Amino acid sequence: MNTFLHEEYQVRKDDYAHAGQVSSQIKRTLSQIGVNPGVLRRIAVACYESEINMIIHAYGGVVTLDLYEDGLIQLVFRDTGPGIPDIEKAMTPGYSTASEQAREMGFGAGMGLPNIKRVSDEFSITSSEAGTTVDLKFREKQ
Repeated sequence: MNTFLHEEYQVRKDDYAHAGQVSSQIKRTLSQIGVNPGVLRRIAVACYESEINMIIHAYGGVVTLDLYEDGLIQLVFRDTGPGIPDIEKAMTPGYSTASEQAREMGFGAGMGLPNIKRVSDEFSITSSEAGTTVDLKFREKQ
């Protein structure tokens, strides 16, 4: 598959002041190239939830956006530690390990990962103490 767009974005731990900034940049980029509004909405939800998870739970990380000539849109969220000890439990709606600080700001309801999986065409997650990778795929052309 040939990539016709590749971008990378940095996300910093506890950077609540800029929460959603990466998601907005990705949405703007995809909107400018004409991604279907329905697909764009699903991507925006997945991006925002994933970015917030990185801010709340990780030590920071990188988001990569790749668009392929066949219409595949791939987003990969790679963070550094501490990892998710029990992915199955983390996928349970309402389960959260968010800090009190995050909860006071209205984050950490425990719906992030379930929402990300629900809106993605393909979803995979791997995690260890070194960090977590969430790989999302969306199809522009069905």
